[in-house]
Amino acid sequence: MKKLFLFILSLIMSIFFIGCGGEKEEAEQANTKKLTVYCPHPLEFIDPLVKEFEVKNGVSVEVIAAGTGELMKRIESEKDNPLADVLWGGTITTVEPIKDSFLPYTSKNEEYFYDSYKNVEGNMTRFTAVPSVIMVNKNLIGDIKIEGYKDLLNPALKGKIAFSDPAKSSSSFEHLVNMLYAMGNGNPDNGWDYVKQLMENLNYTLLSGSSAVYKGVADGEYTVGLTFEEGAVKYVNSDAPVEVVYMEEGVIVKPDGTYIIKNCKNLENAKLFVDFLTSKEAQTMITNQLNRRSIRKDVEPGKGLKRLEDINVIEDDIEVVKSQKAVWLDKFKDIYTK
Repeated sequence: MKKLFLFILSLIMSIFFIGCGGEKEEAEQANTKKLTVYCPHPLEFIDPLVKEFEVKNGVSVEVIAAGTGELMKRIESEKDNPLADVLWGGTITTVEPIKDSFLPYTSKNEEYFYDSYKNVEGNMTRFTAVPSVIMVNKNLIGDIKIEGYKDLLNPALKGKIAFSDPAKSSSSFEHLVNMLYAMGNGNPDNGWDYVKQLMENLNYTLLSGSSAVYKGVADGEYTVGLTFEEGAVKYVNSDAPVEVVYMEEGVIVKPDGTYIIKNCKNLENAKLFVDFLTSKEAQTMITNQLNRRSIRKDVEPGKGLKRLEDINVIEDDIEVVKSQKAVWLDKFKDIYTK
């Protein structure tokens, strides 16, 4: 009987200590001062915001930068043991196929967002509004007029147009969607003839990522490039010999986002990061210093950003884009590898 009593007592004590250990582990996790972020944004965009967040919150941030497509694949392959806490970047439509990898969270700043940028899914917080644009090197363009997509078919531009693979770059995928709708007069199925002609003028050459497009145009390697607004406007505002063209056939303005990864190791810091990125302070910094459009109603457009009222803004069908994304990427690949 005494041995049985001692055995039961030992078992109770073991359970108690295991429980304490678990609570201690949870407490240590809650008090961590680390955050790991997957991010496709340019480093010159990432660094100022990350530094400001670190100073304000005392959290050390590790940023792993790569293309949106590559980061999405990492998140899926790491779902049982996430190596990052947040995916910061990637348009909503690009990232939507892996939305089940994200944890539901609504930013405390949501009430200040434009209605069209609300987190209706519950786990996809909008960060900035991103129009697709054409970037032009003024030193190289000569007397060639660039007002929209149709002008990129000019034979004089053959081999001088920068565009990255839409399977790897969210900004390039958004351009693909934009041209399908714009050149198809609202019907994306009618836009593929244009895509075929454009690939011919691209010499069937694609660049490695988004940054290679705007850097290539700014450095004079290419005459024009298909990119996103912030990538081009930052060079305009730094007095580089470039200009931004908003396609006369129509411009789709898509939000990108910031997403907390399920089962992440630094959840509380991830929430802090989302709230920081959507705060008025950070959003004002984004528009005034980093050449992006805010999703907040109380933040004005920054220098070099054309008013949306002065752009021919068109809409895509989100459900069609979601359902056809894989099909469209395969079709594009077939054209590219012709």
